[in-house]
Amino acid sequence: MAESSAAAPTGGPATPPPVLPWLVMHTVGRLGIFALATLVLWMAGLDFWSGLLFGLLLSMPLAYLLLRRSRERLTAAFEARSLARRAAKEDLRTRLSGTGTE
Repeated sequence: MAESSAAAPTGGPATPPPVLPWLVMHTVGRLGIFALATLVLWMAGLDFWSGLLFGLLLSMPLAYLLLRRSRERLTAAFEARSLARRAAKEDLRTRLSGTGTE
């Protein structure tokens, strides 16, 4: 991914996008895909434990394919948050060392 700047248009530090909504959406999506795959396997005649195991194994590639957009947005939000934290840490180091513009 391309690296984005950590500064807002006004010159101050940018606020990173929220991570929690994308994290919740991705988690609920993965759990939903697992539940649906398990239910389909139980309806196909598998017993309880086999249905759970194969539902889990089947849901992993399905979630990878079906939740691509939310996974990419979650990754971008984590990356932006990391860049903002790195910039804030560097700003703090500069201010503590006394070498920054005052």
